[in-house]
This record gives sequence, C-alpha cells and structure tokens, in this order.
Amino acid sequence: MDIDSVIQPLQRFGVHLGLHRIVNLLANLGNPHHQVPIIHVAGTNGKGSVCAYLSSVLTEAGYRTGRYTSPHLVDWTERICLNEQPISSEELRQLLKKVQGAIRPEDESATQFEVITAAAWLYFAQQQVDVAVVEVGLGGRLDATNVCLESLVTIITSISREHWQQLGPTVADIAREKAGILKPGCVAVVGPLPPDAEKVVRSRALELQCPIFMPQPAREISTGWAEYETIQNSKLIKYPLPLAGQIQLTNSALAIAALEILQQQGWQVSEEAIINGMAKTQWPGRMQWITWNNYKLLVDGAHNTAAAQVLRQYVDSLDTVNHKPVNWVMGMFSDKDHADIFAALLRPGDRLYLVPIPVEPWPGRTSADLDYLSNLAYSLCPQLSDRQIHPDLFTALKAATATTDNLTVLCGSLYLVGNFLATAISIISLQ
Repeated sequence: MDIDSVIQPLQRFGVHLGLHRIVNLLANLGNPHHQVPIIHVAGTNGKGSVCAYLSSVLTEAGYRTGRYTSPHLVDWTERICLNEQPISSEELRQLLKKVQGAIRPEDESATQFEVITAAAWLYFAQQQVDVAVVEVGLGGRLDATNVCLESLVTIITSISREHWQQLGPTVADIAREKAGILKPGCVAVVGPLPPDAEKVVRSRALELQCPIFMPQPAREISTGWAEYETIQNSKLIKYPLPLAGQIQLTNSALAIAALEILQQQGWQVSEEAIINGMAKTQWPGRMQWITWNNYKLLVDGAHNTAAAQVLRQYVDSLDTVNHKPVNWVMGMFSDKDHADIFAALLRPGDRLYLVPIPVEPWPGRTSADLDYLSNLAYSLCPQLSDRQIHPDLFTALKAATATTDNLTVLCGSLYLVGNFLATAISIISLQ
C-alpha cells in the first residue's frame, strides 16, 4: 500500500471544518496530541516561513523538534518533519494504516487533512518530540490542528481576505476564526493586522487573558542580514535572513519573539542557535530562484492578494527588473480573487502566460477558466504586451523564456509550483 492509495480516496470528503471527527479519531488512537508540547501558528500568509524559522532554530538549539505544515509541494512526507528531516515514506505509510484502522465503522468518515493531521500527532508522540511547530491548515477555530488545550506560544502572522467561502466574507470574520486558536492564559505573538482584524484578536485575547505581543519588524542592515530588537531588554540580535522579500523582516521577527517567550519559560535557546538556525532555514516554493533550461526563474505561490502584493514588491526591488517588463506564467484556482491578484502583479508592458493547474487537491475545486482570466487581465491592464493561453505549464515556460530576456515569474498557486518542482526534480534525477 502506497501513500497515495490511502490519501487520495479521502479527497472525496473535501474540506469539512469541524473538530468532532478529529477529536474522536485521536481518542481512538490514545490522544497522542496530549503528549506533544506545541507552538501553534495561524495566518493568511507567512505562517509557513515562521514555522520553518522556528523549527530550524529549535533543532539547532538541540531540541527534538517536530514540524507539521501544509500543503506539500512535491511529496506528502514534506508535511511531517523531525529535526528538519521529512518522515520516511515507509513510516508515513505505517502511520496512515494505523490511523485508518482507528476509524470505526460507526464513525463519520474523516477528511484527508484530518487523517494526515492525526498521523502527524501520532508520529510526534511516538518520537517523543520536545516540541512540535504546528501550522494551521485553514482558518483556526475549527481546523483539525486545533485540538490541544494549551500551547507554549500561539502565533497569528497576518490576516487578509482569503478562503472567505469557508471563513466568512469580512476580514473581521476571518480574524474571528484565526483567533480561535488562542488558548486561556497562553502567550500570543501577533503580526501587523488590519484594524478590524486586530480589534477582534485583541478582544479574544483579553477574554482569554492571553498576554499578547506585537513585535516590530526586524530591520535590514545589509543584503541577507537583519537586526531584531528584543521585547524584554531591547537587546539587538543580528542574524542572517536567507528567505527573500521584505515580508521576511516581519516573519523572522515573529519567530524570534516566540523564541524569546520560550526563553522566558526556561527553554535554552542561545543567540548562537538563533543565528545558525536562521541561516539554515529553507522554505521552498516561496520567492525561490531556480535555474531551468539555463534560465533563471523566480518561483512563488502568490496564491492570494496579499501574497501577490508582497511578490510584486520584491520583483520591483530587483536591480535586474528596474522598471523592465516582467513575464508572468500563471495558473489560479477558480475560487481565488483573480482581479485583485492581477491588479497587484500586472503592469503595462508585462507579458502574461496562462496555464491550467494540473493538480486538483479536492473535489469541487477547479482551475480557473483561462479565457476568463485572459479577458479579465486585459480589462485590468490593457497595456500588456502579450497574453497567451497554453495547454500546460512547460509549454508556457518555453514560450516565456524564448521571447525575451526579461525576468520570468511562475506564480498563482502552490499546487502549480509543486507540479513544476516535481517535474523539474524528475528531469534532474534522470540526467
């Protein structure tokens, strides 16, 4: 039995928020989550990189550190890591078999995300981790990761309008769902939020008597280096910043603030561990430079408006761009805010190459119609140099890189980026 044979059939249950199925399933498995101290991380954007920073530093500090994130880019094993190493395929297969076996005939069927989440809890308990860094899948309050009674630190990285179909139409509604991971008396670290969202989060923190910290972004002191001022004693920590983009000044500050809180709780995390751990942090598929066919590509998920704005800001900061047109190779799901994403990215003179997303993560979620996207892009930016529709990603990449030496960016969906990376890895392995 391979991993896909267990996981893929569960797609038919789709996204079904709620805690009763995962609570019952974990009870059947002996409540492994009760054995795992966690740092719980929610947010519209930034939560993955914050998890990556924390996991890397805590591993560097000598702690046995679990990390659970989603989605994966290439392989399911990426989601569950121990000391920065993905779980082996065989270990994951065995865990999935055990989780499947714990679903009783009379129980409501668990969703795909609930099954993989239960496997993560079981693995971390079996491995006796000192701490697990756990990323929320969707929202927070009803997310399958939100089953622990307390957390060492709770982090909310950012809040903007995404997944509004499940979480509610306004930023305040979405904030209410994400604030659902706050636990009574447990410290919260919160990133910069829109006023309506901040009001909701602060109100919930006050209700639960959660101390709340909102650290200032770190300061860039040179290319690839940042400086963070500690909350408690205003000490300056200088550290490498390997992940690209101005947003990492905020994300890294949130991670280091969380580490400060752990230090206050008695965790031994030295400044050296912070510096070395930050330097070793990797988070593929997000503002990642990749050489493909001897052409340097920028690859980023940019799957919502806020992420698209961050990506455009980074592109504009590059000396190689300097107001030159950009080639955008893009695919998006039909449930995204296409107009806002295009408005954030496209500028006069740019070229747009539209492709379908080849991977459907669950039923009912489809790739956006390419003719619709093409017409929408033209209505928003009629000065585009070119608009093309291609049947697949690699046909579009060949066209984009053959016509100009301008920067080519692949974005619009992490699933699209994952498909690119999986195919690129396969090609490299065959050479």
